[in-house]
Amino acid sequence: MVGWRECGFEMDPRPILLVEDNPDDVELTLLALTKNKIPNEVVVAHDGNEALDLLFGRASYKGDGEFRPSVVFLDLKLPKVDGFEVLKEIRGHRMTKLIPVVILTSSMDSSDLQKGYTLGANSYIRKPIDYQQFLKTVQMLGAYWLSLNESTAMSL
Repeated sequence: MVGWRECGFEMDPRPILLVEDNPDDVELTLLALTKNKIPNEVVVAHDGNEALDLLFGRASYKGDGEFRPSVVFLDLKLPKVDGFEVLKEIRGHRMTKLIPVVILTSSMDSSDLQKGYTLGANSYIRKPIDYQQFLKTVQMLGAYWLSLNESTAMSL
């Protein structure tokens, strides 16, 4: 696959926050990001509470309390604090409300889709079951959220 730099894309250098409790889905997502030559560091939070701790400085990130990801890829069905509550918390605080949040879930429930957008998700993506389709989906997510999208979150 051709990398982002070879295509002339300028990438947002900040890390990606992947909030996912399923180890297989974490591994698959990390593999897809690597195969698509997305250079951003990926920080994995294995539950909603861990994600909120990172975002609000209650857990250290490389020795400092400031963690501003370029985008959050958020699963919905999480232990401790579910994805909807994480999204509510992100949207409810001045310092995080403009961070793009992409719900990346296997849920086929239309009420989850409606609730995600109502709570302020920027995008709702159903995880493809097919591996090749998943790779293409991650490639498109990377291209859009890390390169093409103009984010105001850096200025907060």
